[in-house]
Amino acid sequence: MMPFDRNDHPHRRYNPLLGEWILVSPQRAKRPWQGQKETPVTVTLPSHDPECYLCAGNVRANGIANPNYSDCYVFDNDFAALLNDEVAFTQPESNFFTLQPERGINRVVCFSPNHSLTLAEMDVPSIEKVITTWQDEYRTLGQLDYINAVQIFENKGSVMGCSNPHPHGQIWAQSSLPTLVAKTHNHLLQYYQQHGSTLLSDYVNAELQAKERIVFENNHFVVVVPFWATWPYETLLISKRPMAHLLELTKDEKTAFAEAIQAITVKYDNLFEIPFPYSAGIHQAPTDGNDHPEWHLHMHFYPPLLRSASVKKFMVGYEMLAEAQRDITPEQSAAVLRDLSLQHYKTRTL
Repeated sequence: MMPFDRNDHPHRRYNPLLGEWILVSPQRAKRPWQGQKETPVTVTLPSHDPECYLCAGNVRANGIANPNYSDCYVFDNDFAALLNDEVAFTQPESNFFTLQPERGINRVVCFSPNHSLTLAEMDVPSIEKVITTWQDEYRTLGQLDYINAVQIFENKGSVMGCSNPHPHGQIWAQSSLPTLVAKTHNHLLQYYQQHGSTLLSDYVNAELQAKERIVFENNHFVVVVPFWATWPYETLLISKRPMAHLLELTKDEKTAFAEAIQAITVKYDNLFEIPFPYSAGIHQAPTDGNDHPEWHLHMHFYPPLLRSASVKKFMVGYEMLAEAQRDITPEQSAAVLRDLSLQHYKTRTL
C-alpha cells in the first residue's frame, strides 16, 4: 500500500467556518482543457466615461445626477434587491410553503471618481478612505433597529457578472442573517464557547506556524489560501488581533488592512497580467445590538480563474449535486501567489 501524498492523492478537507467538506483532486490538474475559454478584458479605460452611470457628474438611469465627488461616493441602489418597506404579513399554514418578508437597504459604494482604476491600482491612502466609508456605512446601517446584518462586498469583472467596470462595491443590509453568515456565526459561536478564543485567531496562529499557505503578512493582517479553499486562488484576509467588526480597527490597523487589500489584489492582477476578476466580501459581527466576542473580522476573495486568463473554474455537476471540489491544492496556489510581485504589472518599466 502506497503512502498518502496530499499533492497526488484525492482527499477531503473540512471547512470549520461552514461545517462543510470539500473534495481535493490534485491529480486532475494534469488533464488537458478543451472547454470554454473566457475573453480577457484588455480595453484601456478612460479616467471619466460620459456613458458610465457611476462616474462623477453623470446622470443615472433614474434621472438623478451624481455629485462631482472626489474620493468615495455612496448612494442607495437604484435597482435594489431589498426594500425598506414594512409590510403586514401572515405566515401560511404549511410546512412546504414557508416564507417571510425581508426588509433591508442596498447601497452602492464608488471607490474613486477615476473610472479606470481598480483597488489593485489605488494607493494605500485611497484604500483607507474606502475602509472609512465601509466603517461609516456599517455603523449607520447597523444602528437601525431592524437591521441585523450588513454585508459589504465587491464583484470585479464581467466574468463575475459585474456590468460596470467603474471601481465600486455594494452593501446589502437586512433584517435576517443570510444563510452563509448564519452558518459561519453558529460555528464561530460554538468554537468560542468550547475554547474561549475565536476560531480564526487560533487558525491564524496555526497558519503562521505552518508557513505553507501564507500569501502576504504585515504587523496586523495575514492573507492565506485557506486549508479548505474551494476556488483555485481563493484567499482569506484575517486580522491577527481578534476584533468583531471594522469599527474596532485602530489607525495603524486600518492602514495595515489597506496594505493587505492592495497586496492581494495586485498579486491577483499580476498572476495572468489582467484585471483579475473576483467576488470579495467582509464578514463581521451581526448588528443585532449584542456583543459578539466569537466573531473575528475577515475578508473572503473568491476568484474564478484556474489555468489562465481565459480558463475559469466551473461549479457544476458533482459540485452542484454532491460537494465542492478543486484540483490544484491550496498549498500549490499559495506558493504561486506568494511568489508574485507586489508591484503592479502595469507600472513595470521595460
